[in-house]
Amino acid sequence: MNLGEIRLLVLDCDGVLTPGDVVYNDDQGRIMSFNIQDGHAIKRWIGAGHRVAILSGRRSMIVDRRAAELGIAVVRQGIGDKAAGLSTLLEELSVSADECCYAGDDLPDVPAVQACGFGVAVGNAAPGLKRVADYVTRRRGGAGAVAEVIELLLRRQKRDNHARK
Repeated sequence: MNLGEIRLLVLDCDGVLTPGDVVYNDDQGRIMSFNIQDGHAIKRWIGAGHRVAILSGRRSMIVDRRAAELGIAVVRQGIGDKAAGLSTLLEELSVSADECCYAGDDLPDVPAVQACGFGVAVGNAAPGLKRVADYVTRRRGGAGAVAEVIELLLRRQKRDNHARK
């Protein structure tokens, strides 16, 4: 696998961009938290000329808001079959599976992790996903795991000149 060919990063949301907790407030509204380091890294990845997409099994307006803040134009929510969702996404974006990195945290992500060129499980992912992933992050989902993956990819692509900024 040549990480230098990766140009699309596809992320599950709950458990990857967030810690994976579902928190409700008294008004029955959902609260989500996102990691600032992950957000900065996503902006660096996009700034390096690459794309990011979110492929989530759940639906939330909060995800749309965070994606817009980060410049993520492609957000697919309510996707139960991650492999089919990834296949459709790759076709829409004219990207081959070998040019895609997918990061997930749970068993529904297994088919997508196996279908792409570089499959990632976050550090606190389900053991079954960790077994099939090409890479398991040291950091937990929602705690810099996405930043870790992007730093690795940019280093391999020799585009890490922003690492200290």
